[in-house]
Amino acid sequence: MFGMSDKPAAPAAAGDLIKDGNEASFMADVVETSRDVPVIVDFWAPWCGPCKSLGPALEAAVTEAKGRVRMVKINVDENQRIAAQLRIQSIPTVYAFWQGQPVDGFQGALPASELKKFIERVAGVAGDGGLAEAIEAAEGMLAEGAAVDAAETFAAILGEEPENAAAYGGLVRAHLALGNLDQAEGLLDAAPAAIARAQEVEAARAQLALVRQAANAGPEAELRAAVDADPGNHQARFDLAQALHASGKVDEAVDELLELFRRDREWNDGAAKAQLMTIFEALKPTDPVVLKGRRRLSSMIFA
Repeated sequence: MFGMSDKPAAPAAAGDLIKDGNEASFMADVVETSRDVPVIVDFWAPWCGPCKSLGPALEAAVTEAKGRVRMVKINVDENQRIAAQLRIQSIPTVYAFWQGQPVDGFQGALPASELKKFIERVAGVAGDGGLAEAIEAAEGMLAEGAAVDAAETFAAILGEEPENAAAYGGLVRAHLALGNLDQAEGLLDAAPAAIARAQEVEAARAQLALVRQAANAGPEAELRAAVDADPGNHQARFDLAQALHASGKVDEAVDELLELFRRDREWNDGAAKAQLMTIFEALKPTDPVVLKGRRRLSSMIFA
C-alpha cells in the first residue's frame, strides 16, 4: 500500500557502527549519516563516573542491533562548542538523531534492559520504507487538527503492520483528539503484547490519564490562593498542578509537583513523583520540559 521496498539495507561494517566524534566530524558522522540510519550520540567525559558504565553498555546494545543504528561518542571536554549548541547541561546525556534532527534521548545511566528498549525505539523511527512516510503524514494531519483523517491513516498502517507501535500510539492519540476516551482506552487495553510497553503506546496511555484528570480539575485561582495561604497544604498543591496542566501550563504544573516532592516525597504514596512520570511519559523524551524536569527530580532524589 505504501510502496515499501523489498531491498534490504546494506549491513554496516563493525568498525562503522561506533566511532569517536568531534566538532569537525559532527556534520558528517551524525547529521548526514542520520539521513539514512538513526545515529545515537553519547556525550561523556573521562571524569564522569556513570559514563564509564553507560558507554560500554550502550556500545553493546548498538552492536546487538546489527547496523540498524550507529553510535558516535563525543567527549564534552574536547568538544565544548557542540555540547553548548545542543544544551548539554549534565552527563551522561544521550541523543538519537534521525533525518538530521534529535528525535529521542535521555540523561543519566540506564539499566541494560532499558537501553535495549531505547535502541529498539530509535531503530524503529526509520520505519519500513513507505510506512515511515505514512506515519509522518498521519502525524502531520493530527497536528493540523484533521484527527479523523489521521485515525484512518494510522488504522491503514496497522492493517499492514499490526505491531507498529508508532501507528498504534498515533491511533490512540487521534481518538483522544476526537474526544473518544473510552475507545482510546479500549485500544490501549487491547494493545498487542509486543508493543504494549513501547514508548509510543505508553505516551498515549499517559496522555489518556491526563485528559481524564483534566475533566475533574479544580479552579486554578482558588487552588493557587489555597497554596499561597498554606504552602504546606499538599493536596491543594497537587490539585493546583493538575489544574495548571489542564489549562496547558505544563511547565508550571511540573514546578508545583517538584516543589511538592521537595517538601514531602512520600506524601500520598509518592503521588508527586508518579504524576511527574505521567507528564514526562506523555511528552517527547527530548522536550525541554522533560529534560529539565527529570534533571531537577534526579538532583532531589540523589541529593
